[in-house]
Amino acid sequence: MEDALSNIVRPATISEVAALAGVSTGTASKALNGRGSLRAETRLRVQQAAEQLGFVANAAARGLQAGRTYTVGMITTDSIGRFSIPLMIGAEDALGAGQVSVLLADARDDPIREQYYLRTLLSRKVDGIIVTGRRTQARLPIAAELPVPVVYAFISSSNPADCSVVPDEADGARRAVRHLLAIGRRRIAHITGPEHHHSARVRAVACAETLAAEGLQPATTLFGEWTEAWGRQATGILLSTGAEVDAVFCGSDQIARGVAEALREAGRAIPGDVALVGFDNWDVMVEACRPQLTSIDMDLEGIGRTAAELLLSAINGDAARGLRAVPCRLVPRASTAV
Repeated sequence: MEDALSNIVRPATISEVAALAGVSTGTASKALNGRGSLRAETRLRVQQAAEQLGFVANAAARGLQAGRTYTVGMITTDSIGRFSIPLMIGAEDALGAGQVSVLLADARDDPIREQYYLRTLLSRKVDGIIVTGRRTQARLPIAAELPVPVVYAFISSSNPADCSVVPDEADGARRAVRHLLAIGRRRIAHITGPEHHHSARVRAVACAETLAAEGLQPATTLFGEWTEAWGRQATGILLSTGAEVDAVFCGSDQIARGVAEALREAGRAIPGDVALVGFDNWDVMVEACRPQLTSIDMDLEGIGRTAAELLLSAINGDAARGLRAVPCRLVPRASTAV
């Protein structure tokens, strides 16, 4: 009875995980710690074996052996979590295989608070830091000569030697316009955010360039605010000019939802009279829009995963430099259905 009880309570070992997965102990360790260049199938097989055996790594012991805490800090300026939460989910997906914890700190666009959290995370001996925010525009590096690697996610560092992972917003705008062209629309207006805003400018330029490549010009380009109210107001301006638009590409889903309301109130059918595409693929907006909104998804979770993977590589001595742009994807819904 005593032997049976000891077998029940004894935790599984890494060797047992390796044996069940059919790999070496070293390979199992790399798979669970997010290290090495392993095939996805191998990592998955090891993870499944660990779950089946109830394997729990001794983080404290591993920290003592490797001189690490197996924690990563994430500093954000996105107080409402619109962008930072999906990014963190993606980062945790990548870090979870190695059982690395993420400590989230909200700097709230306050440089003093940001530096306080940076010092706090460093005092906790984090192995690396991910810096993110609610805008894609490049920012100054969070600090110089830090003792741990840093990766910028969604936002980018103004230092080209830093590692940054951003959405390819121009790619997203091109996908939106090409989709509208593919369904036969030719008189395409663009309603977007403030002209001084980096994302608004990038998306507007890509929209105009894509149309120009087809020998077309935007029916109208209107800059304003990232709000539903601006979407309604801009639609009123658009309709008052008498422009015969058959599609509107919006710089955000919030704007697009306002446009949809104004078009409906004006008696314009969507997509029969005017097809509509948004940007962000924000579920609370695209699903509440009537009809449901076709939108561009920036793959925020994918950006978080990529940033975390690059950070893990840097922690293990293989640091990447420069800017990496993650492609967007179009998510079609009823607002462009034909």
